Amino acid sequence: MGTVLGKQPIGSAFVAPYLVFLAAIFAYPLAFAVYMSFHDYFFTAPGAIVDRPFVGFDNYVTVLSDPAVRRSFLNVGIFLLINVPLTVVLSLGLANALNAAIRWRTFFRVSYYVPYVTASVAVVGVWLFLFNENGLVNTVLGPLAPSPSWLVNSKLAMPTIAIYVTWKQLGFFILLYLAALQNVSKDLYEAASMDGAGRIKSFWNVTVPGVRPATILVVLLATVTGANLFTEPYLLTGGGGPNGASASPVLVMYQKGIEQGNPDLGSAIGVLLVIGVLILALIERLFVGKDD
Repeated sequence: MGTVLGKQPIGSAFVAPYLVFLAAIFAYPLAFAVYMSFHDYFFTAPGAIVDRPFVGFDNYVTVLSDPAVRRSFLNVGIFLLINVPLTVVLSLGLANALNAAIRWRTFFRVSYYVPYVTASVAVVGVWLFLFNENGLVNTVLGPLAPSPSWLVNSKLAMPTIAIYVTWKQLGFFILLYLAALQNVSKDLYEAASMDGAGRIKSFWNVTVPGVRPATILVVLLATVTGANLFTEPYLLTGGGGPNGASASPVLVMYQKGIEQGNPDLGSAIGVLLVIGVLILALIERLFVGKDD
C-alpha cells in the first residue's frame, strides 16, 4: 500500500481527490480538444452515430490562414505586453506601501481588493460609463479626448481593456506580494540602512530580490489569466470590436466553435493557445527566475 501511494500515503490520499478533479476538469477536456482538432468534428443530435474523419493538420492550416485568428493572437500579445509589466510594478509598489505602518492601512487593503471580488458585469457597467464617448474621462480630457472614443478606437480598445483588467485584478496580486513581504527579514533592511542605503536602494536591493518567488508567480498567473481573456472584450466592446481589434483567441474560439458550429476549428485555436502559453511561461520562468 505504501509503495502504491508513495512515501507519504496519507498525503497522497488527501491529494487524490484533487488529482481526480484536475483529470476530469482539465486533462480530459484538453485531450478531447486535441482529438477534435485533428478530425472533421461537428455537433450532432444526442446518440447519433456519424463519421468524423481524420483530417490531419487541415484545421490548423485553416485557422492559421484566417486573418481574424491571427489578429486575435496579436491582440492578446499587445494585452500581455501592457498588463503583465503593469501588474507587477503596481502590485509590488502598492504592496510595499501598504506593508508600512500607515494610517487607514486596513481600509486601503480592502479597497484594492474590492474590485477583484466584484462581479465583472457590474464593474464593466462603470467602465462603460467612464470611457464612452460622453463619459467622465472624455469630459475631463476635453479637447484631448481621443476620437473615436476609447472602446470604439481600433488602436486604444485593447490597451483600455488591459488597463481595466490590471485595475480589477490588482487586489489579488497585492495580497500575494503582501504575503511575500512578511518573509523578508527586517534584519536585511537594518543592514542596508547601516550601509547608508535609503528607501529606494533598500527597495531595489532588499525588497525586490526578497519577493522574487512571488514575482515569478505573479508573472505566470498574469500571463495565464491574460491569455484566457474573454469576459472583458465580450462585454466592453460588444464581442471584440471594433472590427476585431479587441478580440482575443478565446473569444474567437467561442465564436467559431459555439456560435458558428465549428468545434474542430475552435479546438485547433485552443490547442495553439495552450502551446503558446506554455512556451511563453517557460521563457518568463527562465528570465524572471534565472537566479533561483
